Amino acid sequence: MISSLERLVEKLPFYECDKQVDAAMIFSETNRMYFSGFKSSDGIILLTRNECYFFVDFRYYEAAFNKVKNMEVVLASDFKSELLKIIKKHNIKNILLECNGLTLAESLKFEKLIESENVSFIKSNILDDIISSIRSIKEKNELENIKVAQEISEKALNELMSILKPGMSEKEIAFNLEFLLRKKGAQSIAFDLIVASGKNSSMPHATPTDKRLEIGDFVTIDMGAVYNGYCSDMTRTVALGKISEKQRSVYNLVLAAQNKAIQSIKSGVLCKKIDKIARNFIYENGYEGCFGHALGHGVGLEIHEGPFLSTRSEDVLKSGMVVTIEPGIYLKNEFGVRIEDMIVVTEQGCQNLTFANKELIVL
Repeated sequence: MISSLERLVEKLPFYECDKQVDAAMIFSETNRMYFSGFKSSDGIILLTRNECYFFVDFRYYEAAFNKVKNMEVVLASDFKSELLKIIKKHNIKNILLECNGLTLAESLKFEKLIESENVSFIKSNILDDIISSIRSIKEKNELENIKVAQEISEKALNELMSILKPGMSEKEIAFNLEFLLRKKGAQSIAFDLIVASGKNSSMPHATPTDKRLEIGDFVTIDMGAVYNGYCSDMTRTVALGKISEKQRSVYNLVLAAQNKAIQSIKSGVLCKKIDKIARNFIYENGYEGCFGHALGHGVGLEIHEGPFLSTRSEDVLKSGMVVTIEPGIYLKNEFGVRIEDMIVVTEQGCQNLTFANKELIVL
């Protein structure tokens, strides 16, 4: 099976910005981990068409040397000296940069580092776009890690449901949920957990507060676990005690919108088409303007990565992509509902990785 690194080499352009591409340089922590399998807070990957080098400092050298097998690990005690050796060895004149992982200050530093060597950096989004397209298609081991992360989330949510009760604060719930996620095997949480109740649930990304749960509240819980570096993402909205017919109607409308979107997913479909299906259904049923965020996004090593399912997205769904489908209705100063599942795109349709109950639960 061709590796992600080999796919990257195959896709490197021979020319970019009217310059021949001799090498590519990767800076971001996530992309370094993706191609090397090694997590570090610092380091650089330099990729030529024949060789690949992983520069790390003393803190990581021994561990990287033992773990990284698809690259030559270079101790960068004197980074400039080691870099220039490789540049001369491969007669490198133009290096394509990963721009999203590089600050302006860092770019200027690297230019100064090699200004006397007749080497130039190509500043273009092309490398970032290539890496994003490769990462968006999940390999078998990536899917397995995402599935385990999701299983951890569901086990934690099930246990949380047994202790939710009036009087608990949003902060208390978030604290308990993080504890349960780690207890069930999460390496960490995938993002700052969202717990929003009552009027707070009308804010899509509300921060947990000291507000205490009351009878009649909707409680929106947006959660995710990390397992072997891979994230899961799921949202459930549950009701506490007796709720109104309006709350029940809005919940069922959001659920129907999600189901319609999921049923339309398959390889080759434009992401914005899936967004439109859910959005139009919500708007046509009287809630135009109450669903203000995108329908979903890719999930993998990062909680938000390509593709993106929004009104403006030109991304196309492909088999092997993992995306969220998370429609919502948010009524200011009243309540909000969001339901989110993780979906694997297939050639003929999709597979739902989320098994937690999403029929309206009244605790």
